[in-house]
Amino acid sequence: MGSTYSTNNNEGSRTSGLGDLPENCLARILACLDPPDICNLARINRVFRHASSADSVWEVKLPENYRFLAKKLMLYDGSFECLARKDIYVGLCCPVRFSSGTKEVWMDKRCGGICMLVSWKGMKIVGIDDRRYWTHIPTQQSRFHSIAYLQQIWWLQVEGDIEFKFPAGSYSLFFHIKLERPSNGRRCSSTTQKVHGWNIKPARFQFLVSNGQRVISESYLNEHGKWLNYHVGDFEVEDSYKPTKIKFSMTQIDCTHQKGGLALDCVFICSTRTQNMMATY
Repeated sequence: MGSTYSTNNNEGSRTSGLGDLPENCLARILACLDPPDICNLARINRVFRHASSADSVWEVKLPENYRFLAKKLMLYDGSFECLARKDIYVGLCCPVRFSSGTKEVWMDKRCGGICMLVSWKGMKIVGIDDRRYWTHIPTQQSRFHSIAYLQQIWWLQVEGDIEFKFPAGSYSLFFHIKLERPSNGRRCSSTTQKVHGWNIKPARFQFLVSNGQRVISESYLNEHGKWLNYHVGDFEVEDSYKPTKIKFSMTQIDCTHQKGGLALDCVFICSTRTQNMMATY
């Protein structure tokens, strides 16, 4: 079916298209599309641009608790009747840091799913301040501009938590890690540079949600040289207006051998809709 048609009469022909539809009808069509497609169509002409800015188009794209999110992330404390829903959507897509800059949250512009990062600096890590075990490496490979690099240790224990009013839906939790030597140009002994110990016993990943959901998984870490989003598991949020608290951890506490060569960046939480649309954050 085409988007235009011609009408022939004695006075000649006229071509009509979607742009001839009433603006409210066009807005109802646009509301069925994904946000990137809406923005692309808004560039066609003035009619599409006006229709794409209608509150009815963006209201259905916003999370159920968008008013709370706007106050939390956009620091907006005025009347929502004075703020266009499109402007709220755009504002929520801008990353915001909190908890002394150790956590970051934003809304995925493609599907409206909430995403969150927890930096290693916001976690409790055994031995993190002892340079015999861990080093802190500045890098542009992290959104927090630094990673924690494990040189060698007997007892690996990384713990953290987050509390937030996640919109209702399904979410996935990942550890963003890498098995690789330091790459900041500093000289290190071969002992501290070597990736070792991860194929002897598996690392244990787990998280516990305040509504009782718990996930435990174990894995041998053997893929070297690239950043991985290690998928720990999924959880459900049922109430958008109730804070959800998540405790997560990564451990390898078998003291029969040392392990090292692990780079830790952050924990990544995202809606499963976002997970299906992206390979890495």
